[in-house]
Amino acid sequence: MGKLNSYWEQNQLKGIDYTIIGAGITGLSCALRLKKMDPSKRVVVLEKGVMPIGASMKNAGFACFGSVSEILSDAQHHTEQELIDLIRSRSAGLEVLKSLVPPQAMDFEVHGGFEFFTTDQEQLAASCMAKLDFVNGIAQEALSSQSVIFQEVKNRFGFGQVLGTGLVNVKEGQLNVGKMMRHLLQRCAQEDIWIIPGVEVLGYHEGPNSCIVHCKALGDLSTEKLLLATNGFTNGIAAGLVTPARAQVMITEPIPQLQVKGTFHMEEGYYYFRNIDQRLLIGGGRHLDFDGETTTSMETTDNIQSALDRMVRDIVLPGVTEVKIAARWAGVMGVGSQKRPIIKALSDRVFCGVRLGGMGVAIGSSVGAQLAELSVK
Repeated sequence: MGKLNSYWEQNQLKGIDYTIIGAGITGLSCALRLKKMDPSKRVVVLEKGVMPIGASMKNAGFACFGSVSEILSDAQHHTEQELIDLIRSRSAGLEVLKSLVPPQAMDFEVHGGFEFFTTDQEQLAASCMAKLDFVNGIAQEALSSQSVIFQEVKNRFGFGQVLGTGLVNVKEGQLNVGKMMRHLLQRCAQEDIWIIPGVEVLGYHEGPNSCIVHCKALGDLSTEKLLLATNGFTNGIAAGLVTPARAQVMITEPIPQLQVKGTFHMEEGYYYFRNIDQRLLIGGGRHLDFDGETTTSMETTDNIQSALDRMVRDIVLPGVTEVKIAARWAGVMGVGSQKRPIIKALSDRVFCGVRLGGMGVAIGSSVGAQLAELSVK
């Protein structure tokens, strides 16, 4: 005979109104919104890992809405109004996050988001500078602001092999991802939201009166409604909605007199780095091997980690003779041909809020809230 749940386990798994798959920013924010709308409803969150394994605990903690080169790249595939809507949704999403997690509780700080260009990117830099008024106009419309958001800035950080002038988004911030997630988890506990870690969902089927979720470690679970907040891992449950995109990251040991302060973007955002606890955190390089990084594997690879090493040695910290790496890891995002997230009903009982496009910190909480509101209509 296979594994059987005890009476106590079976009893606790009855009467579930909403089951959310994924305990990342989107899933937890969705659960909190559901409870706010109706505290009497029973909400359960299933998480494959011991901690959220996708991108919510693996990202760099950028509170951003896109660098100039990223916005101009997006302009090739989106209308001007769509660009405005994208930036507006990211800014509004950060406000939703801050309503759930007080800024001081997640070390939210605004030091600016900088973009610098390597010496072989003079053409890209010139294009960004030439279109700065256009990008500022888009951002000002999105944020209902009259102030200049993107400005030219000199390289005062000691970076090597970059042009002397870059750009800064004066409104971009950074936060501590671990503290953010811990606070969201604590909020869920206070609201009697049951989060069950270590549960891999294999699939589901819909019956006449409920949705049956097939779980590897838990067996079958019956729920009134099923909400997918699985982002890059969605295809394992509902195929064809997103493309997984692995993001590799590493962090150094503490570096005395580290000059880096703020969030930094290079090569249209495919490289990014920041300061945290007197350390340098750097990630990216997915553009070096798009095919290889279209995966849900959480392994790091030698070619991309070597590229990150070179970025540290040659560009970010060229004058530092010895840099020790404390940790290397990878997370999985959900992307697609469009930057807008997918928030829709898959049936009368099943709903999804996925494809966050690498902007999970900015829009995860608002996507979760919209997913909750959609599911109760």
